[in-house]
Amino acid sequence: MAFSDSHDNSYVAELIQIGQERTPFLTIMGDISGGGQSTDSFQFPMTSPWELGSGVQPSITETESVAGQTATRFDRTQNYNTCEIHQFAVQTSYKRKSTMGQLTGINLANRRANVQDETAFQIMAHLKQMSKNVEYSMLNGTRVYATDNTTAATMGGITSFVPAANTVDASTADISKALVDQLVRQMADEGSAFNTPILFCSMLQKQRISEIYGYVPEHRNVGGLNIQYLETDAVSFGIVWCPQLVASTILLADMAQCSPVFCPVPGKGHLFYEEKTQAGASEGGMLYGQIGLSVGDVTDHGKIINVSTS
Repeated sequence: MAFSDSHDNSYVAELIQIGQERTPFLTIMGDISGGGQSTDSFQFPMTSPWELGSGVQPSITETESVAGQTATRFDRTQNYNTCEIHQFAVQTSYKRKSTMGQLTGINLANRRANVQDETAFQIMAHLKQMSKNVEYSMLNGTRVYATDNTTAATMGGITSFVPAANTVDASTADISKALVDQLVRQMADEGSAFNTPILFCSMLQKQRISEIYGYVPEHRNVGGLNIQYLETDAVSFGIVWCPQLVASTILLADMAQCSPVFCPVPGKGHLFYEEKTQAGASEGGMLYGQIGLSVGDVTDHGKIINVSTS
């Protein structure tokens, strides 16, 4: 995606960003600037799970014990994901760089442009957009492997890895205590570790959870509710507003299991800005990163789907 100049002048007044930039899921893991795991392959393994059978009472006679038992075997499988390419082109014309003192819109005396370096501003803005895109992919992405160089590799988001046994279908009903209890119960029955669980949801679902679990404050001059932590019979967990999560889904993720995964470019790193030769009278470059997600043990995550958003 290339960005060229739409006008020659700069605006003044307080510089504000329009739109939602919160990326709590990514921030909790350490964002895209560092940390995480490194891989030298776009496809990477997350875990190698195996499963115990149901508990049973043995019934073995002395004679059978002497003869010995038939050997059994525990088989392993593998859960894996893929990195995806995040890339932005940044371009600034020489004319644009030369007219930062030229102002547009309403200008009062002695005002100057907020942005003194257009290229630096564009790099910063695109990094924020990249973080937002990464967050969306990590939550809602569909896993696709690049079988050839014409197929885009896309990471699977954490919601796509939640097993059916840890999934509760609300069937378009409003979120309720019964649905939350059912999710916790199913996850506990499946052996979820509940190490560092956090519940992620949209603002609508966050407000409804506060209504469900809230109580009237004792103070007569203070109103309102903001439930940020839930205590249940099996586990306690925080609640986080997550704008990039699909509004009809509520995710209970064990963040001890989650980590960003980077496939670094040799000699350049996992996320970098590289100047490129631009056509004509302009300068710019490219922001580039190869990023994936490891969700660890999938049985430690759960979700409620098809929750009412009306």
